[in-house]
Amino acid sequence: MAQSVAPALSPTSTPSVAPLPVKAVLPWAVFFGILMLALIYFVGAEQGATSLISGENVHEWVHDGRHLLGFPCH
Repeated sequence: MAQSVAPALSPTSTPSVAPLPVKAVLPWAVFFGILMLALIYFVGAEQGATSLISGENVHEWVHDGRHLLGFPCH
């Protein structure tokens, strides 16, 4: 049991990682930022005077998420 399963890497054999260009990451960051803002709206504010969708369906679907994130709802 004293033998290693994986060979040890020497300091000179570490693979180099190329940096990601900002132009490749920016569209995805904007997309996920907008998606997160919409999600926070529906979880935190979709009820009462700020409601975009009538009824209580959205409120009931995200009810437990409200409590998990600390939003008061009743």
